[in-house]
Amino acid sequence: MDFSKDMSYGDYLGLEPILNAQHPLSGAHDEMLFIIQHQTSELWMRLAIHELEAARAAMLGGELPTAFKMLSRVSRIFEQLNSAWDVLRTMTPSEYTAFRPSLGNSSGFQSHQYRLVEFLLGNRNEALMKLHKHTEVAYARLEEELAQPSLYQVAVSLLCTRFDHAPLAGAPSHSDWAAVPAVQDLWQRVYEDPRAHWDLYELAEKLVDLEDYFRRWRFNHVTTVERIIGFKRGTGGTAGVAYLRKMLEVELFPELWHVRGAL
Repeated sequence: MDFSKDMSYGDYLGLEPILNAQHPLSGAHDEMLFIIQHQTSELWMRLAIHELEAARAAMLGGELPTAFKMLSRVSRIFEQLNSAWDVLRTMTPSEYTAFRPSLGNSSGFQSHQYRLVEFLLGNRNEALMKLHKHTEVAYARLEEELAQPSLYQVAVSLLCTRFDHAPLAGAPSHSDWAAVPAVQDLWQRVYEDPRAHWDLYELAEKLVDLEDYFRRWRFNHVTTVERIIGFKRGTGGTAGVAYLRKMLEVELFPELWHVRGAL
């Protein structure tokens, strides 16, 4: 029972720095909830990034079944992140107001990991890179991601290869993915004959699942913010709820949603 010379549970998980990483700046009881909510969300996003990068590598290597497992896991991660909003919503506007001044200009909008998730999936707004310029490692990581094709670009490249179509994606992009009618037409061929293209059919559905959970996460973010601060501006200078509602309109894989109306 003596772990002085052996690795313990806490040693393996590095629990000491994790459990001592909460430093409330006010005396408000609910600031601890706010900090832990966001710290745990960042840990889940770290895992999502790990899985998305591995899924992209598997797709590039032609190992689609491996990628399917990883994409399914990312969907489950966002389901977990969705549940976390339920905990934060137990905080009332009065309780949040008690420590909000301590946040200064800090905001979840500045999360480089969330931005990296968006860049990986194909929602790439290079102008937002300036938010992370003060953190050298984070900025370099985002630059590195922009130099690679997004996960969806890789999926579209596989789609084009299957149907001997001229490449419609693959080169790295520094801007959001915009719907391409020819890509929708190719996805329609997959959906019209799933048996002949089962791997691409399953890939399409894994991507739709992922975006479905991602959209729910965004929606829950909006409703949580509206419930707690109403229509005030966000601490990071965004328009708050108005900005978050606008983000609900963003489609990560537009052709996969539009093709449903064409079938």
